[in-house]
Amino acid sequence: MKKYHFVAISGSLRKDSFNTMTLQAAQQLVPAHVTIEHLSIEDVPMYHADLYDKRPPESVEKLNKAIKAADALIFVTPEYNYSIPGVLKNAIDFLSKHPDKPFDFKPVGIMGASPSLLGTARAQYHLRQMLVAVNALTMNQPEVMIAQASKKFDTTGQLIDEPTKEIISKFIVSLSEFCDRVRA
Repeated sequence: MKKYHFVAISGSLRKDSFNTMTLQAAQQLVPAHVTIEHLSIEDVPMYHADLYDKRPPESVEKLNKAIKAADALIFVTPEYNYSIPGVLKNAIDFLSKHPDKPFDFKPVGIMGASPSLLGTARAQYHLRQMLVAVNALTMNQPEVMIAQASKKFDTTGQLIDEPTKEIISKFIVSLSEFCDRVRA
């Protein structure tokens, strides 16, 4: 069976982030032929073009190389004011200016978790719009919008909701199949 290596970015830097917990749950739910590597955006500086005069900052270069080498990229985003967090937008903006174009034709999956009833729906749709601009190929379904996340994780950060585990597992398998269709 073909092996897949995905990289994933949590759009939240918060220690007890439901989105980072979702990413960690996905890492635990992968089938044997899939790995998911968590990439941090914590060290990405605020974007401005002057930082590209000579070469991208090391943190951006590291993200670029990991994304380029991966079979697919997963974004796990919270929703802040009907959109994605500024820290995630900043990382995307920085990477979009990289001469290697890490998002170009890259298969992408999107998940998100929120205490709200909408489960990051608006943020995910906004992120999809941004990914068009960088020529990423976003998987449409299944959508993973975890609503009322505080009820789906225990106090240690473990995902305890079986239907959510099932949709994340389905998402991972679907992303593998999406990679195959994109590369065909």
